[in-house]
Amino acid sequence: MCGIAGIFHYETVKPVDPKRVERMTDALAHRGPDGSGVWTAPGVGLGHRRLSIIDLDGSPQPMRSADGRAVIAFNGEIYNYRELRRELERGGAHFRTDGDTETILAAWQKWGVDCLSRLDGMFAFALYDIDRRQLFLARDRFGVKPLYLAQLEGGALAFASEMKGLLANPLMRRVIDPLAIEDYMTWGYVPDHRAILKGVEKLPAGHFLLLDHGRAPGPPQQWWDMDFTRRETGRTEDLSAQLLHLMREGVTSRMVSDVPLGAFLSGGVDSSSVVALMSESSAAPVTSCSIGFDVESVDETAYARQVAKLFATDHHERIVSSDQFGDIDRIAAIFDEPFADASALPTLRVCELAREHVTVALSGDGADEAFAGYRRQAFHAREEQVRSVLPSGLREPVFGTLGRLWPKADWAPRPLRAKTTLLSLGGSGEAGYARALAILSPEQRELLYDAAFLRERGDYRAEQPLEKLMRDAPARSGLDRAQYADLKFWLPGDILTKTDRTSMAVGLEAREPLLDHRLIEFGARLPHRERLRGTSGKWLMKRTMERYLPDEILYRQKQGFVTPLAEWLRGPLASEARAIASSELLTGNGLFARKALARLADEHISGRSDHGRVLWQLLMLERSLRHLKPSA
Repeated sequence: MCGIAGIFHYETVKPVDPKRVERMTDALAHRGPDGSGVWTAPGVGLGHRRLSIIDLDGSPQPMRSADGRAVIAFNGEIYNYRELRRELERGGAHFRTDGDTETILAAWQKWGVDCLSRLDGMFAFALYDIDRRQLFLARDRFGVKPLYLAQLEGGALAFASEMKGLLANPLMRRVIDPLAIEDYMTWGYVPDHRAILKGVEKLPAGHFLLLDHGRAPGPPQQWWDMDFTRRETGRTEDLSAQLLHLMREGVTSRMVSDVPLGAFLSGGVDSSSVVALMSESSAAPVTSCSIGFDVESVDETAYARQVAKLFATDHHERIVSSDQFGDIDRIAAIFDEPFADASALPTLRVCELAREHVTVALSGDGADEAFAGYRRQAFHAREEQVRSVLPSGLREPVFGTLGRLWPKADWAPRPLRAKTTLLSLGGSGEAGYARALAILSPEQRELLYDAAFLRERGDYRAEQPLEKLMRDAPARSGLDRAQYADLKFWLPGDILTKTDRTSMAVGLEAREPLLDHRLIEFGARLPHRERLRGTSGKWLMKRTMERYLPDEILYRQKQGFVTPLAEWLRGPLASEARAIASSELLTGNGLFARKALARLADEHISGRSDHGRVLWQLLMLERSLRHLKPSA
């Protein structure tokens, strides 16, 4: 696992200062503490920071191909590189190293951009072909590894694994994109179609760019996508056997390492399944790491201990409490862009714990998206059934009107909190799912924004890109579209961003075996009843894992990596909540209305309403703006 950065002059071929590339890569030193390198040629410069995992001493980067005609800076792991290497050797390729980096170079020279479909792994890389004078930028199927891009004055493109690599370039401008604020206040993160700073982009997951000197960059090209239009046939027992085989393949392929390896263990279905399959194929006890909370209602360490005992793992755990929130500023610096998923702090803690014992850790990310494990997906499937039997001309007048009149009752039992459901049923399925995903509805956001910001935002709404993604999805049903949206929008923007930044911040490589693309493609083809029965998601996966895990792990109510924000922001962090309203970064530059933020804090601290998530969102935005130091 590594960090990469570089500069490409596409307008005029100018020399690239190696020191400038070095400063960009030095800003990513946490991603690669084991080595660094810079390579430059007329019009191009590549930089690399290395965390040694495979071929510890033999694969320094940037790396030139055996014939010297191509150079690469690569971040990630290619799990099938040995098979690819054997195939390429049969075709005449020669290798000087034992790692996966040189395999990508040879694959490019053999197959060109088609090499991407042959790579099984997580990756972002920059490859410069000296003969073609062409730069090839690519990102893996799901966006496990990030790649930021920025247009610079003078016709150059800069790129880096994290935004801090771009910010180390003195030509970077720091102007906040107001549409990114709208996105962030809706989702709690800045999705991959935008960045917090104007002029910065993210190469989308499953896309590549080919850049030539003398030609302006074109749009990224998609090289992989999920397909929900086909369905597997066969008995449940046969589908279960296929699923188990694919899960085993995903886990065992990601256990290849020349350094100590372990797993994150929350006690939920996904991480417990990964630990079970690791233990099955490992001769030594698996090292497992868990994080708990000082609030009993959200603490899952007892379940993690149960799984650890069942598989005799070398288990380690740590408790997160509110007095550890001195790291708020550190979280903001780690993510660069504002990031309000409150589980980022415990995820950082479990990464720190894991790094004390291993250099690589396997996670359970991806199963909820792939196999319909989120409650919102089940609710959406039910809502789509209702929409299918009611004419659209009737839905809005009936459900939309009821939804607008229904009181917002966060304090009430779930069956009485119908406002969101009614509003959702009043619109399209895409609009309804966007409303279910959003932290704040359009109506709630407008109450917080300053009038100047509303004018600058114009007609744009953060839900629009998600709704279009769902409308255009290769899918057959509402459930398909919801899962597609989660895999393409939520997963790279939130889940994988969180895991990448927190693990890399401590020099730990995190791998996602349940995001093996063959496993995800299989999940997309499963009939509905094998994914979802009633409100129980991941049905086939849970059935398959019954031979390994007890029912109290498989069938207890899904909890997720929940952080007790509401309690902390009414107690030890109440002063932080009150300080939000007086922040000049939020209210002194035309973003938010001061009185609206003060009202949020007062209502939450008094217990009249639960605004914990929104207050945390605003707090992390304020800290991020402090870190970014934007210009006017």
